[in-house]
Order: sequence, then structure tokens, then C-alpha cells
Amino acid sequence: MDIKICPEPFDPWQEIQAHQSSVADMAGKFGATSIFIGTMRDFNEGDNVQGMTLEHYPGMTEKQLEKIVAEAMRQWPVIDALVMHRVGDILPNEPIVLVAVWTSHRGDAFDASRYIMEALKSRAPFWKKELLKSQSERWLVKNTDGYL
Repeated sequence: MDIKICPEPFDPWQEIQAHQSSVADMAGKFGATSIFIGTMRDFNEGDNVQGMTLEHYPGMTEKQLEKIVAEAMRQWPVIDALVMHRVGDILPNEPIVLVAVWTSHRGDAFDASRYIMEALKSRAPFWKKELLKSQSERWLVKNTDGYL
């Protein structure tokens, strides 16, 4: 399991490849990789958005993400997982979150990655402030509706 909070933009595909290559004992053990990449939209709640500042509580955020991934690993036979989340100033089209899960079978990979993503959206301590095209700012009060 690897959890990363990223203050700078990242390339999800490079991160997945680097992680998979670095975990030598995974070779030949997984048959499925489920990947979710969330990017910033340029719209929300009917408004045009030109940027966002994403804040977190250092230490607490990582612990909560570790707890979420550990829960998924208890529910499904997850071989490994990678969760990355941006913080700081983010622009439209930039990746915000990456969830990658390696399992033996696709169903477990799909289910575990969705669980991690939905739990992250509802329980991880992140706060979002949007900068609208109108130059006004607003803190988001709730996340988008989830699956759980």
C-alpha cells in the first residue's frame, strides 16, 4: 500500500508504472488492475470554475487514507494499492486523485477501487475552495453524491 499527498501536479500513468515496477513481489501475482483518475472540471454547481485550492490536515489525511485502504484490503483480496491526492492550487484538467488497485480478478479490483474512492470522497479530510470565472471564491460544503 502506498499513500501520497502531492503538492505538485503528477502524471498518473507514470506513477502507476513506477509503483508497479517497484513492487517486485507483485510480479505474476495479479491478474487485474483497476484505475480511477479524477481530474478537475472547469464547471461546478452551474458555474464556470477557473481553479481550485485544495487543503488538507497533514498527518490526519494520510492516516485516514491508510485506514480506508486497509478496510478495502480486509474486504477484498487486494494484492496492492496506490492512492495519490493533490493539494494546493489546481487547474482544470489536472489530475486530483489516483486510485489504483491490483488483485487476482477484475471484480475484486473494481469493487475495492470503487470502495476506496467513495470512502475517500466522504471521509478524508480535504477542503476545496473554488475560484470562479467571475473572480469570486467559494468553499465547497459537500462532495458530489457518492456510491456508498
